Amino acid sequence: MNTQTKTAARGSDSYTTHLIHRAGFADERDFLLRVVQPGLVGLIDGTISSLAPIFAAAITSSSHTAFIVGLGVALGAGVSMGWSEAGSDTGEETGRGSAAVRGSITGAMTVLGSIFHTLPFLISDVQKALIVAGIVVAIELFVIAWIRYRFLGIPIGSSLVFVTVGGVISLAIGVGLGVSG
Repeated sequence: MNTQTKTAARGSDSYTTHLIHRAGFADERDFLLRVVQPGLVGLIDGTISSLAPIFAAAITSSSHTAFIVGLGVALGAGVSMGWSEAGSDTGEETGRGSAAVRGSITGAMTVLGSIFHTLPFLISDVQKALIVAGIVVAIELFVIAWIRYRFLGIPIGSSLVFVTVGGVISLAIGVGLGVSG
């Protein structure tokens, strides 16, 4: 395919597809495997796994303690998830790209997934912080559901159910531990 034909073919592509090609990915599937999937794994893990320790700390102690626990969880989980992704697949056999790049994406998104609902615990009143954090978690879960819908074609309703169930289970563990402590 010559340059003029490629340019004409791109003219019919969506803006997103055009950006994906300009970023050096062969197509949207390549982008999905190398960026979206590792990022989504990190975002889901960071959001869901951090709920239990953060909310348990808030209920048993204080906003300050919940904030410190949340920061520790976010950073520790980011390292763990990034390291796990980088070490699980070189990318050579699966075509998923550089292990270091995928690991970095997964680690960064894991931190991002847990840091937003950690920040409300900068509010000294733990009850207000819990309410704000709950709202932030709801937004995070919606964003995850939308990403799953947009890139994986999973209906938004079933995606919301999927991520909400995971979040509720983790939150219930944290609340259960918090009230028993």
